[in-house]
Amino acid sequence: MRLPFLDESASITRLAVPIVVGLSTGALITVTDAIMLAPLGPVPLAAAGLAGAVATVLFAAIYGFLSVLSVRIGTAYGAGQARRIAGVWRTGLWLGLGTGLAGAALMALAFPLMPLLDQPAEVLAIAGPYWGLIAAFLVPFSVLTVFKAAFEAIDRPWTGTLFGGLACVLNVPLNYVLIHGIGGFEGLGLTGAGIASLLAETVALAVAYLYWRRAASTARLRVRGQREPEDLRSVAREGAPLGLMYIAETGAMAVATMLIGLFGTVALAANQVALSVGTLLYMVPLGVAGAVAIRVSQAAGAGRTEQVRAITLAALVMATAWLGLSAALLAFQGEAIARLITRDPEVVAVAASIFFVFALSQVMDGLQSTLVGALRGLSDTGVPSLVSIVAYWPVALPLGWLLATQLGMGPAGVWLGFVCALGPAALVLGWRFQVLTRAPTGADPRQINA
Repeated sequence: MRLPFLDESASITRLAVPIVVGLSTGALITVTDAIMLAPLGPVPLAAAGLAGAVATVLFAAIYGFLSVLSVRIGTAYGAGQARRIAGVWRTGLWLGLGTGLAGAALMALAFPLMPLLDQPAEVLAIAGPYWGLIAAFLVPFSVLTVFKAAFEAIDRPWTGTLFGGLACVLNVPLNYVLIHGIGGFEGLGLTGAGIASLLAETVALAVAYLYWRRAASTARLRVRGQREPEDLRSVAREGAPLGLMYIAETGAMAVATMLIGLFGTVALAANQVALSVGTLLYMVPLGVAGAVAIRVSQAAGAGRTEQVRAITLAALVMATAWLGLSAALLAFQGEAIARLITRDPEVVAVAASIFFVFALSQVMDGLQSTLVGALRGLSDTGVPSLVSIVAYWPVALPLGWLLATQLGMGPAGVWLGFVCALGPAALVLGWRFQVLTRAPTGADPRQINA
């Protein structure tokens, strides 16, 4: 017997792969900066790392906040409403510009707080110009995110991803010239890296704009858009919970790292090994969550309730299978994987003890992320975001601290707290999805939670 959810797996995969690549492009800019600054010594490298850590939180918040645009456009695309697609996209450009400016202002305001957090004085002494340039980088990054969201929603995900990839490619030669110099130009060091990143992202945005203006495939985005007065505010209201959720998630991971730091340098190094591997593995379910949101919104726009469920089931199977296999691999081959990153026997031993529990937390997180994506596709963002935030902060972190320090489980206990919190969160989100999609035959899923 043919299972409907199997038919959706290929569609989700075609969307998820470019989304995964696209999600990586913003972070790759700061990673490239760090690699190319390394020959200058530890101080410029530390300055780039410090700015990159703050920018990563803002990347996540911007992505979460603007991801609602792909849902709105996907719904209009599923319903065949070309004028509505153009209207939402134009609204999104203004929202992206405002979001980028707000993100830049927040990052700029964060710099004076660094001395209060006991960051090294020699690092802060040279970090200012680079920090400001990365703050400015958030403006073209946000607007380019809108372009990528639009292309993902109209089933052209690789188009948007290529623009982000263009910025990464351009950043390498620009970094080389502006950091180290060429010919009679001596280079600007750390500041040159910031200028290169901003230039690369701005050029990529300009290319995306020219493509929109000229390409035949974007004609539907160039028509006079159907825009309602409430669009900007309603999109912002819908996206705000997701932005807060992504901040909460990245912040919880940072606090978990600090808790593990209580166990010393070896534990902290081992946790970094686990995070490095886990972050790479987690990109797949994160891409699946983005893909399921778009596919659900397209099906909802077309009024196909049963397809909404088949899409979500396919996404859950894919995310669980990937992370389940990853957890098994880390459980049985944890030491071997850790040795690929470090040769320190103490770090390898602690990393191996962390790996399996950390991988289980990723399985739970993958389930809840996929369900958040499905609910996002139904324009249901407030309650899912609240469930996730509660799971991370009042539950996972205190429970992880208790298990790690009071019950003697050590660093692995911190991540076991996430397992215990995110599992029930996934169940709550699954129940909410079932309730919201329990509609009479022929009902429009977009109206279920209206």
